[in-house]
Amino acid sequence: MTSLTLLGIESSCDDTAAAVLRGQAGDAQVLSSIVMGQTALHADFGGVVPEIAARAHAEKLDLCVAQALEAAELSLDDIDAVAVTAGPGLIGGVVSGVMCAKGIALGRGLPLYGVNHLAGHALTPRLTDGVTFPYLMLLVSGGHCQFLIVSGPDQFQRLGGTIDDAPGEAFDKVARLISLPQPGGPAIETRAKAGDSKRFKLPRPLLDRQGCDMSFSGLKTAVLRQRDHLLKDGTLSAQDQADLAAGFQAAVVDVLAEKTRRALAVYAPMTDTPSICVAGGVAANMAIRSALETVAHKFDAAFIAPPLALCTDNAAMIAYAALEQMGTRAPDGMDLSARPRWPLDQSAPAMLGSGKKGAKA
Repeated sequence: MTSLTLLGIESSCDDTAAAVLRGQAGDAQVLSSIVMGQTALHADFGGVVPEIAARAHAEKLDLCVAQALEAAELSLDDIDAVAVTAGPGLIGGVVSGVMCAKGIALGRGLPLYGVNHLAGHALTPRLTDGVTFPYLMLLVSGGHCQFLIVSGPDQFQRLGGTIDDAPGEAFDKVARLISLPQPGGPAIETRAKAGDSKRFKLPRPLLDRQGCDMSFSGLKTAVLRQRDHLLKDGTLSAQDQADLAAGFQAAVVDVLAEKTRRALAVYAPMTDTPSICVAGGVAANMAIRSALETVAHKFDAAFIAPPLALCTDNAAMIAYAALEQMGTRAPDGMDLSARPRWPLDQSAPAMLGSGKKGAKA
């Protein structure tokens, strides 16, 4: 396969991103990766506001693309194809990215590839570590949590996932409950270091059921009830706050570790060189990462976590996913549509139910 240079665009949630990548499947180099976050815009609302996010994407996408090209010391004349997140995600943001990519592709006569955001995460270990198929992938982020056996650029078998809140979403919600700042993941991890993880008997949802499905909504509610018992004059003491953070984090760690063990038990017999890869912002939590590494070691499986900059939302992973998929499908046309719902494993039953636009996950 000839070495190609791709422009990638990502705008599925609250990060506006563009990147330039050069190479071929299994051997590519990130020439630039620009991510413009929106944390300050949403700080007063306790979470991402879709309308604000969409407006920010529309305002920043062209600037982001220009900066990515400048950082790569290239121009649009050097680009061979455009890749863009076409879903799943917040529809306003996805539409903004797709329209930007269409404009560039149409204006320059370039092939256009719409990429599933989750495929970008799932194929990142191929970009960063050259992992060979098949491998086990745990996507664990603010919006997603699922186990996938990745057997090819567009071959994904889902073993299980969350039936409600994603772990990152639960971290954010619990942080708000116990008066910690956003984003909740880093805040809880830091506060938990001063806490007693065994003080409160918090649930480990779905551990009493077979399979790899997970649930975090009930755990969040359990923290809320404990907090309400502890409130004095409307506030928590510093120690109560630390103990709740530690207890919640420990419960998430236990659930992810056990479900990972079950997923590895299904996947490991499929290959002589098993690998478990993890991506998503929650993978930056050191307690979670340590627990997953321990489980991997018990199965003699390699544990791979891409660098954080490529683990969280970024456009380099979108460009790379397109590079991988070029060998299996044709480019998309100008009728490419934004898809707020787009499960990777089309044959698996919907995790979160379905609506007029299809399965949510």
